[in-house]
Amino acid sequence: MPKILVVDDEVHILKIIDYKLRTAGYTVITAADGVEGVEKARTERPDLILLDVMMPRMDGFQALEALKQDSATKAIPVFMLTVRGKEMDRLRGLQMGVAAYITKPFSPNALLARIEEALRPA
Repeated sequence: MPKILVVDDEVHILKIIDYKLRTAGYTVITAADGVEGVEKARTERPDLILLDVMMPRMDGFQALEALKQDSATKAIPVFMLTVRGKEMDRLRGLQMGVAAYITKPFSPNALLARIEEALRPA
């Protein structure tokens, strides 16, 4: 079953996403900030990463840059999941290579559908 890394400093968001993905059959790994997220991406090699933008220690854009510069993690699809819905933030994420830029609040069902679509074999 595909493994998904969820990186967010909001515990209730982690719990909602963890529950939704686990009940859909996914393996879920969580991280509370960008530094921990990058470390877990390198060691766990998830199939997809959900990444918040506003976090302590290392924000989502810094984490995304670290992931894209590492040969071990650069091919992993990343969805940014954030309250930052300004067009300039969305464009920055897309220019940096995110597979999707989703703003909070979000529909867990729609998020699951996007994840399933991204992980579907070509």
